[in-house]
Amino acid sequence: MDGLLLIDKPAGITSHDVVAAVRRSLGGPRTGHAGTLDPFATGLLLVLIGRATKAQRRLMELPKSYYALARLGALSSTGDTEGEITETGRLPPNPPVLPTGQIRQRPPIHSAVKIAGERAYRRARRGERPQMPERTVTVYSFRQLWRERASEPAAVQRAAFEIECAAGTYVRTLIADLGDAYCLELRRTAIGPFDVRDAVPPPPRGVPWREPPLIPLQQALALVPPQRPH
Repeated sequence: MDGLLLIDKPAGITSHDVVAAVRRSLGGPRTGHAGTLDPFATGLLLVLIGRATKAQRRLMELPKSYYALARLGALSSTGDTEGEITETGRLPPNPPVLPTGQIRQRPPIHSAVKIAGERAYRRARRGERPQMPERTVTVYSFRQLWRERASEPAAVQRAAFEIECAAGTYVRTLIADLGDAYCLELRRTAIGPFDVRDAVPPPPRGVPWREPPLIPLQQALALVPPQRPH
């Protein structure tokens, strides 16, 4: 069994949890994934089965698309709803300045980036505040889909954004860098040619997956375009 499964990851579980559930349901084949989603995030996860795990690096380099629902006028220590929220009442300009191209970005401390061999989020959970190294990332497109007009000054204001970016980009940081904003929802909608609308939920625990909707490896790789310049 060699190929790709398009899984729609729900919120509240890790990408590793999804991979483990697929592995158990299929009887234990070699299994991996092509791009982590934080537990908070939902959406498309490419799960690799058998020889497809050898194509992991190529698949991880595919551009990714996201839908982000942002809360305006407040800050979060994690960039999402799980952090400590500080109300500021300050709103980003409308329309906001949405950077594209190559930009410098500092990953959030509640991320899977390794600092001295340990995941940053584990250090953050112990109360540490590790210095996160800056990196250059590529944002292909970044647009505001809509923005609410609050009926009164104290009302919660939200805005929705659509982002296409290269691997390694932190969308939570893109939203936070707008100024006084954080993610209420974050959903990965596509990875290269693969769309979340074609994805299925993770298999139920303890139930063998008799006929998984596996995309054969060669068919999947034939869909992958030449690598885009970063």
